[in-house]
Amino acid sequence: MQSHQLLYLSRADVEKVALDVTKIIELLEKAFREKGAGGVEMPPKPGIHTQPDAFIHAMPAYIPSMKSAGIKWVSGYPENQKMGLPYISGLLILNDVETGLPYAVMDCTWITAYRTAAATALSAKYLARSDSKVAGILACGVQGRTNLEALAALFSIERVYAYDIMPEVQEQYVEEMSHHLGLEIIGVERPEKAVVESDLVVTSGPILKYPKPTIEAGWLKPGAFASAVDFDSYWTPEAMAEMDKVSTDDHAQFRYYEGAGYFQDTPQPYADLGEIVVGDKPGRERSDERTMAINLGLALDDMAVAPEVFRRAKERGIGVWLPL
Repeated sequence: MQSHQLLYLSRADVEKVALDVTKIIELLEKAFREKGAGGVEMPPKPGIHTQPDAFIHAMPAYIPSMKSAGIKWVSGYPENQKMGLPYISGLLILNDVETGLPYAVMDCTWITAYRTAAATALSAKYLARSDSKVAGILACGVQGRTNLEALAALFSIERVYAYDIMPEVQEQYVEEMSHHLGLEIIGVERPEKAVVESDLVVTSGPILKYPKPTIEAGWLKPGAFASAVDFDSYWTPEAMAEMDKVSTDDHAQFRYYEGAGYFQDTPQPYADLGEIVVGDKPGRERSDERTMAINLGLALDDMAVAPEVFRRAKERGIGVWLPL
């Protein structure tokens, strides 16, 4: 019998590959175009829940045109941050599409952070005004960083308003991201200030089944785009009802979460991102539309990005080869 090896990439290894966010957005657009054309196999993700508001999910997907198949086993534990541990952690396995043999195992933390942000930026490409210049970031954690980086790759952002319930986290965000992106970033004392003047709004706090939402009706101005990375945790039902268009990344996943008790007061998405990218459903049609993307996070995203991480790591000799 032939011996077989797989490449193991730690979190540090994946970060060392340093796949740029523009490339990640490009990969996601290709994958969602395939999804919109019906060329992706991706069952709704099953999960287990060992703590309130925590999850461990299995996320498989197959994208034939990208010769990508695999699964992500990912957890999200909001209380981890109090212990200095990451909210999101897990592993991603890639399988050969001809033999089924696994050929890579890698940490999924970095990929999850950036593919989530890339989905926001891709949604904004179709649903936001192209002249959007002001961004509002509510929750200054990992997603607050990566989402701003991804939006700045597609839009000529001139000013950013940042809010976090922890002043020290907000202060650190302003300092670090101003330096990293060369943008004017202003920390604000109230969440409303991060919303009312912004063309692009991202909320990325913990995902909660029974949230106490903050953003009220009238805060998001006509013509603005919002990405609710934290589902509907930040948005009151009245604020959601003002949206002219709400999209998601997958209708089946959205219905799955509805059945699990989420999105009880959320408008039904008019389209998923694949339908928009492929042109079956319109994106933004008027300059005054309020639009929102509720991207749930798909295995499709991971399987679009992970093979490119593997390819570049292999070329550069990053990672450890292990016998299967």
